[in-house]
Formats: sequence, C-alpha cells, structure tokens
Amino acid sequence: MIDTLTPKGRIVAATMRLAAEHKWPDVTMAAIAEAAGMSLVELRREFTRKSEILAAFTDMVDEEVLRRAPRRKAAEPARDAIFDVIMSRFDVLETYKPAMRSISEAAALDGTVLKSLLQSQSAMLQAAGVDTEGPVGLVRITGLATVLARTFRIWLDDTDPGLARTMASLDRHLRSGERTLGFLDKACSSLGRMCEVLKTARRHDAKPAEPPPPSPH
Repeated sequence: MIDTLTPKGRIVAATMRLAAEHKWPDVTMAAIAEAAGMSLVELRREFTRKSEILAAFTDMVDEEVLRRAPRRKAAEPARDAIFDVIMSRFDVLETYKPAMRSISEAAALDGTVLKSLLQSQSAMLQAAGVDTEGPVGLVRITGLATVLARTFRIWLDDTDPGLARTMASLDRHLRSGERTLGFLDKACSSLGRMCEVLKTARRHDAKPAEPPPPSPH
C-alpha cells in the first residue's frame, strides 16, 4: 500500500513504524527524518507537520480501500455495501493497528487530519454507491464519520481474528444511522417540495397584474 520507493512513501512508512514503537507526542519530525533515511530539509520538502503525514497516510488507505471495494449489486442494500467497505478498511489498517492506537491516544487531531478523514467518509460512501452530494450527502458523510469513530474504538481492542466485536458494533451503528438518515431523507424531500411551492407562489405574486379593460364610452 505504501510505496517506499518514493520519498513520501518512505516518510509515511517511517512515521507509522515510529508511532507503533513510541507514544505519538514523542514522535518528532527529526526522528521521522532519521528513520526515513533523509535529512530534515528533505523531509520538509514533502511535509512540514506530522498532521500532513497522517493525512497522506489516510489518502493511501483510501486508495487501497477503493481498489478492494467490490462493485455494489443492484439489489444490495446500501447498509450492506457500506459494511463491506468499512470492514475492508479495517483489513487495510490491521498492519498499522499499534500505530493507530498510539495516535488515537494522543491529543485531538487538527483540521488537516479531520478534513482528510471526512474526505475518507465521502470516498467510502461513493465506493458503496451512496450519493454524497448536497445537504443530505453532508449529513451522510458526518453520520458515517460518527459510526466509524465509534467502531474504530472497538476495533483497536478487538483481538478476535474474525473481528466479531467490530462487526457487531458496526452493524448496530449502521442500522441506527440508517433509521436516522431515512427520516432525514424524507424530511429533506418534503422541504424540497415546500421550497418549490414557495418559489412558484413568489413567481405568481411577482407577475404584473393585467391592466383593466377600457371602459366603454
């Protein structure tokens, strides 16, 4: 997944390796440069902060998940397709679980990483054949981020090779989210129809009144 033949790949691989071995706050840019076999100047040509490296790692995970994601069948429920995509993501991350645990135990992530994580939710929904456009799409992206965050904590401590606890948690949260999104879809559809009615009414009110017919003499 990580192309260590490129400078960027070497940096990301070194960062994940150090994160697995040390607490995330103790992983410095200088240590990453040394582990990647380059100078700090060379490192800064690619990244200036650890959060940028994490965002790049997230992008690499996204690409691998999208490569693995099966095409959604016509009659397959969206929930099942999303379930498969997220479990594929956990499969990709399994090698990096110690690093993920170290990073997750650190302070809150900054805007760079949060933005990349939201983009990941969009990519996973798209891979599952779910629309992410418009206000409802934004709600879906945010909802999936919540589901993944809750399931991610279970996955970190799930030592079962079959990830039974992770799958149970993911299924439960997806079902709950599906009910909420179903309500929102209906609400947004009703709101859209109401807006169209209001627009039509405004156009009618704005139409100039016809002049009265001339009075006979």
